Amino acid sequence: MKKGMKITVQNVMDLLMEPVGRLQNTVDTLKSGDPDMEVKGIAIAFMPTYGVIQQALAKGVNLLITHEGLYYSHHDNTETIENDSVYQNKRKLIEESGIAIFRLHDYIHRYRPDGITAGLIQALDWESYVVEHQQAASVLSLPVMTVREIAEYIKRKLDISFVRVVGNVSLPCTRIGLLAGYRGGGTLSIPLFEKEKLDLIIYGEGAEWETPVYVRDAIHQGKQKALIVLGHAESEESGMKNLAEGVKEILSYLPVFYIQEKPLFQVI
Repeated sequence: MKKGMKITVQNVMDLLMEPVGRLQNTVDTLKSGDPDMEVKGIAIAFMPTYGVIQQALAKGVNLLITHEGLYYSHHDNTETIENDSVYQNKRKLIEESGIAIFRLHDYIHRYRPDGITAGLIQALDWESYVVEHQQAASVLSLPVMTVREIAEYIKRKLDISFVRVVGNVSLPCTRIGLLAGYRGGGTLSIPLFEKEKLDLIIYGEGAEWETPVYVRDAIHQGKQKALIVLGHAESEESGMKNLAEGVKEILSYLPVFYIQEKPLFQVI
């Protein structure tokens, strides 16, 4: 796209979908705004919170690209919250502003390698340790580090205040499974331990009664396994930051901003 061309919302959407091709069933749609509107500026964020939308508008942009949905469910089901004032205020802000909001979830996860996981690996400076990128996970072989050392390293590199750990923090690890976002469920995570001979799995989030309990049972049986839980946003934010840098390069003549929310949870 050349400088001086009129770039529409649809043009930007097409650019982001191009590496995958059109998906028939996807949550990645234009949630608000006009696809034919000329783009004056772009904001990119992990989640379109009320605060993020306000910041985007304050920066004067008219297109917001986010990874997660608007209304507190994966499919933005609003039937149960139609009369809720928080929902109504958020919808009013969006409609009155005219901002276009495009959700980029399924497409970026289908980039090869997965765009979100690749961003996390890059943020951790672990690109050279990748053994294999699988569809929903990446396998890495790190220099030997203990679980505690890995946890402290991750906190420092991602600038997060805490992670959660299951297992012996003094366990030396080298073979690691990494799963960004909501991929920590037992169906995805548990088979990786055995199949890939993993010492440690690191993921965003998942049901607490599945993989964490499997790891605890393994420890009771004398097996050396561990788990680090980052949090959903903490595991995926880097992927969207990375996307923002890519969009800046391609559309260098447009203002492009990354907006980061404060951490969702506090430790007290």
